[in-house]
Amino acid sequence: MKRIIGIILSVMLFAACDRQEFDGYDTPFISIATSTGASSMVVLSNVNNINTFSVTLSSRMLDKPLTVNYEIVVGDGLQEGVDYELLTQGNSLTFEPGVFDMPIRIKWISHPVDEQKDNTLTIKLLSNDQNIHIGRPGPDGLLKSLVIEKKNE
Repeated sequence: MKRIIGIILSVMLFAACDRQEFDGYDTPFISIATSTGASSMVVLSNVNNINTFSVTLSSRMLDKPLTVNYEIVVGDGLQEGVDYELLTQGNSLTFEPGVFDMPIRIKWISHPVDEQKDNTLTIKLLSNDQNIHIGRPGPDGLLKSLVIEKKNE
């Protein structure tokens, strides 16, 4: 009986040595999403609040800082200072080594919108200085941009 148990344990040990550990995904990427991971959201026109949107680096630790460039595209129904205020200044974020997410903050101002106009604000990730993939890898390229629509209540 001891001999059979010894043989079984030996076979299991050799079988386990052949397994490969998962070492993460091969393609590092940068994405943007809401706090719930969505690529779009609605903001009501009767609120005053600040939303924080995270630009996330999904990668192993980098050796040097990473600069990510983005743009804000505003529909013709929204006006800065009337409907919203960009609290994060500029059009780039710098990820220092060990930092994996950076915020973009927008203050929403209570003001009704003309529902016949384009009341969206889109944050688009454009490029970076280390040639890291923008958006989730794959044919859909999800989370390259985030669309926020302001609607009347």
